[in-house]
Amino acid sequence: MLREMLRFVIRNLARFAYTIIFSLALTVVLAIADDDRSRAVAANQSVAKAARIGGDIHRTRFVMDLSDKVPFRLFTLADHYRVVVDMPNVRFKLPKGAGRKGRGLIKAYRFGLFAPGKSRIVIDVTRPVLIDKVFVLPAQNGQPSRLVIDLTPTNRQTFLAKLKETRKSRSNMLQNKVTAKKTVQLKSAPRQSGKSVVKKTKLPLVVIDPGHGGIDAGAIGVGGTNEKDIVLRFSKLLKKELGRRGHVRVKMSRSKDVFVPLPERVSFARTHAADLFVSIHADSIAKRRAKGVRGASVYTLSEEASDLEAAALAEKENRSDIIAGVELPPPTSDVPQILIDLAQRETKNYSVVFANMVVGEMRGSALIKRDPIRSANFRVLTAPDVPSVLVELGYLSSRADEKLLKSHKWRTKVAVSLVKAIEDYFAKRKLNRLPMLLDENLGKLTASGR
Repeated sequence: MLREMLRFVIRNLARFAYTIIFSLALTVVLAIADDDRSRAVAANQSVAKAARIGGDIHRTRFVMDLSDKVPFRLFTLADHYRVVVDMPNVRFKLPKGAGRKGRGLIKAYRFGLFAPGKSRIVIDVTRPVLIDKVFVLPAQNGQPSRLVIDLTPTNRQTFLAKLKETRKSRSNMLQNKVTAKKTVQLKSAPRQSGKSVVKKTKLPLVVIDPGHGGIDAGAIGVGGTNEKDIVLRFSKLLKKELGRRGHVRVKMSRSKDVFVPLPERVSFARTHAADLFVSIHADSIAKRRAKGVRGASVYTLSEEASDLEAAALAEKENRSDIIAGVELPPPTSDVPQILIDLAQRETKNYSVVFANMVVGEMRGSALIKRDPIRSANFRVLTAPDVPSVLVELGYLSSRADEKLLKSHKWRTKVAVSLVKAIEDYFAKRKLNRLPMLLDENLGKLTASGR
């Protein structure tokens, strides 16, 4: 009997040991495979390590060193004058501060990931220019591959004429691509079962919008911290905390270091029928005025800014698309303006109520600015049917705030306070307990009954 028991124990121990060894071996193999895949992706990615500007106001040359020769597409934009270069799969490893100073016809330049698989360089120029030469030299004689762009001055009329030619060419190319895509879809469209695959849910949807991203770094801290990185980390943490509690659904307008145009952020929230839109940012202020300026604030949408600082911030945030080399389309709408106004009025009311709740919760976890609830014409808050706020977590121009923004512990504490505000907002909205007062004299809403 004892011998049989020993055999049983030994046999099961052997099986258990075999399972552990097999699992460990499989883990190692998968890790090696993942590492090999990562190396393969990196190996196929061209690296930009340096850039320089030469010449004067009569002819200016921009050169960027690349590890490999890459295809590119170059075009210009007006108002503000810019030269834009799109390249696939380039990893930028330029020195800190690269692009902030210009020379000749170039004021400054910036670079980064514009969209998955697409990198972009945006060159700000001092006046209308012509692309005199543009080419990529192959690596040879110990020299890296180089992207070279020669610029010469011109007048606005000539610049716009060239721009029109480029637009027409790009439009024709795009039309050809769209036509080809539609043809393929018609041939291969799967048969529909007739049943909806959308699952109905009563949980409200919150869209978290990490500001800036990719080629648009946003504000840059006194210690070199990029706003785009800080707000992405915070947004991921906020999503995690909301998901852990399970009272709302969450989507993010971006989850990687990629640029998303402002209209697409608004469209993302509306397309997904969001119940709340929270845009996360970190502010900065000019050095001469930065002393002692710090703390969090919350902004809502209004045609006229609540104050000069709010107006300046909205103007700066609304430049995001210009910074990334996006051409702004003229505003159009198929919806009668009166319907938009009616929808937006209620949306603005809810936005202000939520802003009050955010400030109330954040007072226990973060330093709050004096008069923290402000408003201005932020393009990212213009969804007429989605209550929207823009949260400025602090000032990267303040060393004290920058230190806090980089702290995981601090970000967690503030994220939890935002979670409480979001849950409180939906709980009271569900019970129809969001009474508001319209102050006609001040022209703004204040929440009551908290």
